[in-house]
Parts: sequence; C-alpha cells; structure tokens
Amino acid sequence: MKKELLYGELARYYDLIYSFKDYRKEAVRIKALILKYKKLKGKELLDVACGTGHHLEYLKDEFSCTGVDISNKILEVARKNVEGVVFKQADMTTLNLGREFDVITCLFSSIGYLKTHANLRKTIQNFSKHLKKGGVVLIELWFTKSTYIPGYPHMDTYDSKEVKIARLNVSELRGSLSVMDMHYLIAEKDKEVKHFVDRHELGLFEVDATLRIMTTTGLQSKFLKHGLMRQRGMFVGVKQLL
Repeated sequence: MKKELLYGELARYYDLIYSFKDYRKEAVRIKALILKYKKLKGKELLDVACGTGHHLEYLKDEFSCTGVDISNKILEVARKNVEGVVFKQADMTTLNLGREFDVITCLFSSIGYLKTHANLRKTIQNFSKHLKKGGVVLIELWFTKSTYIPGYPHMDTYDSKEVKIARLNVSELRGSLSVMDMHYLIAEKDKEVKHFVDRHELGLFEVDATLRIMTTTGLQSKFLKHGLMRQRGMFVGVKQLL
C-alpha cells in the first residue's frame, strides 16, 4: 500500500477533493488572529505546508508571502494557482530558510504529519528560529485522542461533468497515531475508472504537551478551541520580545 499519494501521484486532484473548503472565509479568520496577536508592524508571512496555495491566495493582498511544502508535486499546482507568492520545497522538520518572518502559519492540520513529539519539537524550534521577536505563529491542530473517533466512516465526493471522485475511509487508532486508508474512486470522461488506496498517518498531539514545547522555544502560547475547522482548534504563539 502506498502512502500519501494525494501529495504525489494524485496531486492534480487535490483541489477537487477539497473543493468544499472555504479558503476565503478561513483567511478572514487568520487575518483577524494575526491582527490581534502580532506585536510588530511587519508584513512578511511564511506558510509552512502551504499545500496548493489557496490560503495564500487570500493573504497575499495584505502580506508578502512565502509558501513551503515538502511535496514538489503539490508546489507545481500551487504555482499555477497563485501568482505573486514565492514557493519553495522544504521539510518543516529541517526548515532553514536563513531569514525571519513576522507571521508563520501551519494550517489544515499539517502538523499531524510529524507523527512524533521529537519531530514536533524540532519543527516548533524551527518556527521560533524563523520568527521575529513580537511575531506570531498560528498552528492548526489535528485531532487529539479525546476528539478522534476510531471506527468512524467518512466520505467526500466531487461531482462535475468531466470528473467524479469518491473518497472513503474508516478511521483507525494505533497507539498515538491516527491511521486512515483512503480509498479513491476516480472517474474521468473517456477514461476507465481508477481505484487507489492511500495511507495517511497523523500524530494525535495533546494540547498541553504542545503548549509546553512552544513555551520552551520562546513562544508565549495559548490554545484556541475554536479555530478554522470543527474540533481542531488553533495554537497561537508570540515570540517574546525579551
């Protein structure tokens, strides 16, 4: 079974699968959080695990934006989607861009792909290293063990005249990992129906443990229960001025 095909072989379908997502509305919320918590006037924004770039599409009007992602296939889509943004390939666990930003975002629960607390610590240290004093980092949580529901069946669909997609999975729990074997059926005009099975494994990081890591890296931190998506929440960290 292959892992994370959605960020490789199936990257061209990513925006169709997530066509339900209201990036414009989420960007309004993100801007409000930045305005509330940022302690300096700068406008340099780094989006880590930027995906196909749609948050940046609605942030670039107010910020000078850079997007990084581990997947070059996803970045190819992002560069087609959004103009006026610098996109670079980078792994958040080894991030080293040689500069600091006023705002760092890590959205759509991408932090879960770190899987382990060791990787989480490395990544948050990298965020702090790349953040100016008084700058703000926003990290959208994946589920915790208490909010994740093993055995839950889930389905997303996309329906147009040219393409039809169904994605189904049943959630699993293995230790501190959520495991999802995503089954894709993709039907395109004048082509045979294709079936893919794509495994995604995300770490279930508890709120208190994540806040402790953020604090030890010089970030004055808090958790907001109501973030961008239901039951996921948002971590906010402000780099201390002293």
